[in-house]
Amino acid sequence: MTPLSILDLVRVTERTDARAALDNSRDLARHAEDWGYRRIWVAEHHNFPGIASAATAIVIAHIAAGTERIRVGAGGIMLPNHAPLIIAEQFGTLATLHPGRIDLGLGRAPGTDQLTLRALRRDAMSAEHFPQDVLELQAFLQPPQPGQRVRAVPTPPEPVPLWILGSSTFGARLAAELGLPYAFASHFAPNALLDALAVYRSHFKPSSQLAAPYAMVGVNIIAAESDAEARRLATSQQMSFADLLRGDPRLTKPPIDDIDAYWSPAEKAQAMRMLARSIVGAPETVRAGMESLIAETGADELIIVSDIFDHATRLRSFEIIAGLQEC
Repeated sequence: MTPLSILDLVRVTERTDARAALDNSRDLARHAEDWGYRRIWVAEHHNFPGIASAATAIVIAHIAAGTERIRVGAGGIMLPNHAPLIIAEQFGTLATLHPGRIDLGLGRAPGTDQLTLRALRRDAMSAEHFPQDVLELQAFLQPPQPGQRVRAVPTPPEPVPLWILGSSTFGARLAAELGLPYAFASHFAPNALLDALAVYRSHFKPSSQLAAPYAMVGVNIIAAESDAEARRLATSQQMSFADLLRGDPRLTKPPIDDIDAYWSPAEKAQAMRMLARSIVGAPETVRAGMESLIAETGADELIIVSDIFDHATRLRSFEIIAGLQEC
């Protein structure tokens, strides 16, 4: 049985504020723990009014404090935005508070626009140093060596597992070279999925963290009692993608009956390319889609986005998905 995990966007909607989004994320994690999900991750996004996870480590602390068993982590931290020492201190603290439950996924993209990148006081060329920054961060998360003058405090009781995130073959090759698990962002950038997985598996070198390749595939899944209802719920995410393409990200909107009245044909074409791997439908539709994706990719784990406007309805979607593993 392929493990299932959750990537929560910590969405602020037209009917909720940021506090409600954060509490809903924690509530989702509590339920996910009982439904058997392996992990729940949140991601670093800046200057997005509809996403409340910019202070990613703090959001992880909020979720982890409200749960007992589920792994909680970053999917991911955009490392070029930060000094590796700072991230090592943050995640060393999280792992000290919640030993054995913290994951650290690392991305190379800024997670924002160029104007906000300047506000973060980061050079756009910082991404070129990503491989070196990963190695530096990895070293800081290890027990200090004799004579080491700079260390991340606190040192966690055991090293925090690192993941490389990606949407191209660059991250796949780096994860393989470093012997780290790899997560592919096919929930918004599906085009290179199969090529990236092939590169990762064919070039993988065992490490102290991982003996064999381990690939997690991101996928949008919206499950409901009928295909028609699931398609309607999916319009909230489709509108968010249209807003993003317009350069005007907004709060998540309630679902609508006619998505074609909201976006232009060009916006629809581009958004649907980004959402091409989505699985939307009733339980049997979702089951078939998941089985097909796992068979095609050989995914060791799926990490699921269920981007739904209403929190209770989103919980039901994740409950349906989890139940399909038990049937």
